[in-house]
Amino acid sequence: MSTYAAYYNNSQVRMESSSGGLFTLIAERFDVTYGVTMTDDCYGCEFIRVEKNLECLRGSKYLQARVGDTFKHVKKDLLDHKRVLFSGTGCQINGLVMFLGKEYPNLFLVDIICHGVPSPKLWREYIEYQEKSLGKIRKINFRDKTEGWLDFGMMENTHFSSMHTDPFMQMFLRNYCLRPSCYECHAKDLKKSDITIADFWGIQDVVPEINDNKGISLVITRTSKGQDIFEKIKEMLIYKEVTYEEGVRCNTAEYLSANKPKLRKVFFVDLNRLSFDAMIKKYASSITTPKWKIILKKYKNYIKKILRRS
Repeated sequence: MSTYAAYYNNSQVRMESSSGGLFTLIAERFDVTYGVTMTDDCYGCEFIRVEKNLECLRGSKYLQARVGDTFKHVKKDLLDHKRVLFSGTGCQINGLVMFLGKEYPNLFLVDIICHGVPSPKLWREYIEYQEKSLGKIRKINFRDKTEGWLDFGMMENTHFSSMHTDPFMQMFLRNYCLRPSCYECHAKDLKKSDITIADFWGIQDVVPEINDNKGISLVITRTSKGQDIFEKIKEMLIYKEVTYEEGVRCNTAEYLSANKPKLRKVFFVDLNRLSFDAMIKKYASSITTPKWKIILKKYKNYIKKILRRS
């Protein structure tokens, strides 16, 4: 197993991706790619099969994707000797492996480090709420980089809202709305993917020289197939090998399940009885950071910059 900080040196693909654009670069090497896209009405997301146009698969979708009969189609493509890439969360990867029942040399598995899967009902309530002021939502980017990769936000049509203020993102990041299994995720202990890709949070403390706030991927090669692919694409990357510990230090979702909030059960009771405005007030209101913490953080960052120069 090897761990890297990396990004694709194609600036357009990188900016359309959640982190460093590695998924697109990997997928271009396969005949068929299975991944997740938003539904036409933006009320959900689903797995689709793609041969060439990968644009709709780029970017994170913080929703539960409908699998349908995707596993059957994957098996058919494998039996037809197509080179297949399947991308998804750890539990989806493990589910596919169990369904297939044996290894296929022409199958490549890419998983993402998963924070957890939020409630579909919450998403529907959120979209209905947003459409009252924004009109029909036809395009969504969960990880827009208008304000930079480190301060991403939601872009709905042409409306941007910071992750610090967007109500859905706040309820998601505070763990209120996750599936019960996400608080005890067995996929954290059973890794079946060839490569794991994620955001390299904390890059500024590990490899600051490649951080331009446009997105850096954390890449973990878990198998020989995963390492072989990385070797084939590395000429098109800006990358630096790091230790596994450095890579996951600020991305503990790689090995830890989400903490279950005390109000999680009450949250879903409220979701069925309160207005969305009331849900925002109770579960997504801004958390004010004490002034002394802001000053201390600035001081620490200042000291780090001085130490790097010396």
